[in-house]
Amino acid sequence: MRTIDHWIGGAPAAGGIGYATVWQPATGHPQAQVALGGRAEVDLAVAAAAKAYDTWSETSLSRRTRVMFALRDLVERHEDELARLITAEHGKTVEDARGEVVRGREVIEFACGIPQLLKGGYSDQVSTGVDSYSLRAPLGVCVGITPFNFPVMVPMWMHPIAIACGNTFVLKPSERDPSPANLVAQLYADAGLPDGVFNVVHGDREAVDVLLDHPDVAAVSFVGSTPIASHVHRRASASGKRVQALGGAKNHAVVLPDANLVDAARQIAGAAYGSAGQRCMAVSVVVAVGSIADELVELLARQAAAIVVGPGDQAGSEMGPVVTAQARERVVAAVTGAREAGAEIVVDGRALRVDGHEDGFFVGPCLVDRVTPTMEAYQQEIFGPVLVVLRAESLDEAIAIINANPYGNGTALFTSGGAAARRFVRGVTVGMIGVNVPVPVPMAYHSFGGWKASLFGDVHAHGTEGVAFYTRGKVVTGRWPEPSEAARSALDFPTAS
Repeated sequence: MRTIDHWIGGAPAAGGIGYATVWQPATGHPQAQVALGGRAEVDLAVAAAAKAYDTWSETSLSRRTRVMFALRDLVERHEDELARLITAEHGKTVEDARGEVVRGREVIEFACGIPQLLKGGYSDQVSTGVDSYSLRAPLGVCVGITPFNFPVMVPMWMHPIAIACGNTFVLKPSERDPSPANLVAQLYADAGLPDGVFNVVHGDREAVDVLLDHPDVAAVSFVGSTPIASHVHRRASASGKRVQALGGAKNHAVVLPDANLVDAARQIAGAAYGSAGQRCMAVSVVVAVGSIADELVELLARQAAAIVVGPGDQAGSEMGPVVTAQARERVVAAVTGAREAGAEIVVDGRALRVDGHEDGFFVGPCLVDRVTPTMEAYQQEIFGPVLVVLRAESLDEAIAIINANPYGNGTALFTSGGAAARRFVRGVTVGMIGVNVPVPVPMAYHSFGGWKASLFGDVHAHGTEGVAFYTRGKVVTGRWPEPSEAARSALDFPTAS
């Protein structure tokens, strides 16, 4: 069986505390084993990054920018290869995977402008003969701990900006789909990045905890479930690190009576069932306002029932499998529990099987109506192709439902009324909002991040907030005295003169 090793100091590196199976979700069969790093592998990676930091942090902005431009071109040239690696280990369709690669590449493009982003400020003659200026300095060794659902895009929210800012990086990707991280490491090397600036350590919780505690790690970026995000934030903060930890989500789409219902149903179905619902920005809840609920549910059911489920690399497939057998079992249990709690299953994909792939981790689209906020299917992040429908009498009630939910990652409103949209945007306690846009993932020059239990820390990912996270400010106040100036000490607190 193929073995997937780490990438440390510019080359593949074997070793670890054991191996984990990498499955082929469409067949349900193992396809590779990935080395699980322990303390020794983490120490090697951090040491390589720390050594590289001494020279990389002093490398000119021009050279750093050239590396980013080269990486951007290489990622574009290898787009299909990256997409097919994602599909093979994650299960999403190749076209969906290509979209992920493109959105990740956009962050590299943003990082190509790092000289402008790192420009400081200068104030001349703040006092007689005294000038002051500010600059942004890199932190040191930065760590990214990333989830299975976007093995290329989410890490690219982190490492291009961190590296362009002058830091070095250790990536701990998900052990479920580890191969794309190694290909990205090779592309960095091909782009001219010095050895040790970007490293990959595969592993599970043991590797994560060693990274969180490591004295030579300056900052940690994390994306994953809320319980683990909370753990990462607490533990890394306790060891003095800068931390951004993005957690889970329960994203609501509110549909008002004046919305274009056909368009809303089409958009929401795509947002709910794309990538088999395994997106942190997937719409998993619809709040139907007023009298349109029955019609909206019927339109959503038609959309869900028409989705073609099959292997991600098969022509015509619109939705692939979920990532593991355990993920499929979780989805089935959530839908079963909703029915037992009194909800109505409108579209039931629990028993779906794909011809020729009977062992694959497939589950079909599920649409569950008449869900209430007290039901577990509403409260938990199912992370699968399950869309639940709540009913509300007014926009204010819908906003109250969203704000009472502990998550605050993304939300959307479908309406043709500007006043309602403005009230919604100002009223919801959510970090990313779409108006007639179901998946409001910001472009790379804006920042990605939620509120409440969807984010631990106060700085969002990529964009200008990403630059702020991976740097810290320095302010210099200087004077060059004339030889003839008086040498007597001044003991008063200095003020401008």
